Amino acid sequence: MAIELRGVSKRFGGTQALNDVTMTFGENRIYGLLGNNGAGKSTLMNILSSRMYPDAGSVTVDGIPADTDAALGLLFLQGEKNLFPDTMKVRQAFDAVKLFYPEFDRVGAEDLAKQFGLNLKQKITNLSTGYGSIFQLVLGLCVNTPYLLLDEPVLGLDAQHRDLFYKLLLRKYADNPCTIVISTHLIAEVAGIIEHTVIIREGCILKDAPTEELTADVRTITGPTALLDGYLDGRTVLSESVIGGLKTACVQGTSGQPLPAGLELGRVNLQDYFISLMNEEDRK
Repeated sequence: MAIELRGVSKRFGGTQALNDVTMTFGENRIYGLLGNNGAGKSTLMNILSSRMYPDAGSVTVDGIPADTDAALGLLFLQGEKNLFPDTMKVRQAFDAVKLFYPEFDRVGAEDLAKQFGLNLKQKITNLSTGYGSIFQLVLGLCVNTPYLLLDEPVLGLDAQHRDLFYKLLLRKYADNPCTIVISTHLIAEVAGIIEHTVIIREGCILKDAPTEELTADVRTITGPTALLDGYLDGRTVLSESVIGGLKTACVQGTSGQPLPAGLELGRVNLQDYFISLMNEEDRK
């Protein structure tokens, strides 16, 4: 049971948004889809949900072509774009969603709307950016599909509402396991949630691995510049910075190796790893 992409490519004019992407989103796992602006994240999410079609390649959901009704009923994409009629109110949208997704928890949606302070009587088109995101999130949390795609889910949300969303998402995942794909720039906020990280750059998949594996063999090393430079010779250095006489480097492949006296070892979080990886790619 999985979403599978095989050789998926998409071009917009002179821009190659996706380039021969082959990958799998497996069953009952939380994925993080990370990348800089223009990397191809939203294009990938739209192709997964058949809101956009690839120029080449194929996408299947549990072995079913992604553009069929049977496949579309298995996933839900939360995104910035509003696809509901201009005159529709929040409460009416809940009724409409129930028609397309029979497992939609209508009572639960009203409860979440109350927790977030979402007015059920308000027109969707009149919602602020933050409450537009909240409306979409309520749908996503209650639709109960096997696959939930979240494209910049906390856009416009304040810190309190972001915290509430992450807690509700984890509760949903614990109570009703499903595959969740989160595309976001707020890496530090989701680092403790995502189990598997996919990093996309210029339309190509750069990394696709369990989150712990990505950072397990990467460390920061700090010490006097001359001493550290000698240690770094011949090693894989992702990034470097110097403040005064001290230098810090993000290094891959140091696990279990002793350090010379005068150098200090530190752990790398997912955000630091991502930034260092992007810096390394920029130098190529």
